[in-house]
Amino acid sequence: MGPTGSARILQIHPTRQCNLSCLHCYSSSSPRAHGALALDLLCEAISDAADEGFNFVSLSGGEPLLYKPLAQLLQHAHTCGMRTSVTSNGMLLTAPNIELLHGNVDVLAISIDGIPESHNRIRGSQLAFDTMKARLPLLRAANLNFGFIFTLTQYNLNELDWVRDFAISEGAKLLQIHPLEEVGNAATMLQGSAPDATESAYAWLLAQQSNNSALRVQIDLAFSENVKQHPELVFASAASEHKNKRFGDLVSPVVIEADATVSPIQYGFARDFAIGNLTQAPLRTLLKDWQVQRLPAFYALCRDVYDEIACAPRPYFFDWNNLIGKRAEETNHPFPMKKSSQSNVVHAHSDI
Repeated sequence: MGPTGSARILQIHPTRQCNLSCLHCYSSSSPRAHGALALDLLCEAISDAADEGFNFVSLSGGEPLLYKPLAQLLQHAHTCGMRTSVTSNGMLLTAPNIELLHGNVDVLAISIDGIPESHNRIRGSQLAFDTMKARLPLLRAANLNFGFIFTLTQYNLNELDWVRDFAISEGAKLLQIHPLEEVGNAATMLQGSAPDATESAYAWLLAQQSNNSALRVQIDLAFSENVKQHPELVFASAASEHKNKRFGDLVSPVVIEADATVSPIQYGFARDFAIGNLTQAPLRTLLKDWQVQRLPAFYALCRDVYDEIACAPRPYFFDWNNLIGKRAEETNHPFPMKKSSQSNVVHAHSDI
């Protein structure tokens, strides 16, 4: 089952090019980043993923609206029977871009970092909030299904109520609360700012209290007691339960990074566990080889972390992706990833 529930997610970062340089960007995207993955490379990967049971394509970046063949990529995902989402900073949601998305994207997620002053500081632009807000009436007029993603830190829990009220007032259907991951830009620019157990617990309570018919609030945190009762949520169930299953039922999300590296779970996951690189082999081949060669070690890692959670003296909330990512970085394995060629060709649901 895994942490994404019934969604089997292929997450794609087609480019690191962005119109902003955000302090918390996990991929260090910026206007200075160039290059993008080829459309045919990604379409083949989506087709392979659909054959392996994946049912959802999530596009992020970078700013996906700067990826020129975005519409074709989304259309191909729909042709393969997959639902789609796009994560954007919202500043480029002009009428032409909204027309491009219309009918091609099932969920549009817009990043928000708190009150306008906080949002602009994190985004490095005094125009970021007002420009994003000015685009929202166009979304409503086009009847595009949209929500917001709020990055939780140690210092902005007091802004969560404001963000919730803003989301409701603007007609959003979803508010996703995502804990800061200290990778990419955040590793240096926001070091020590990830939410601790106290902020996580309060945020979880606020999320439960905020859920109503007008807005669904989702928080990307796991509760230790729930995980103890359901090890399958964190890939820690018995090995016999994994037999004769397609890859989408074994690991989700699978991430295609902007250099064509394919990783389990999250962007930048420990390279010892990397699935491979699309410039070296098709996704179907990479998944098949990884399932035989590295999946057992990945599951062993998940089980070790699960055992620590199960032995904790008291219940607590935690970011599973961040926890397993850090543990993977600390773990030595006898299968270092082959050096991948870098591709410069021009080319949301959690149950835990």
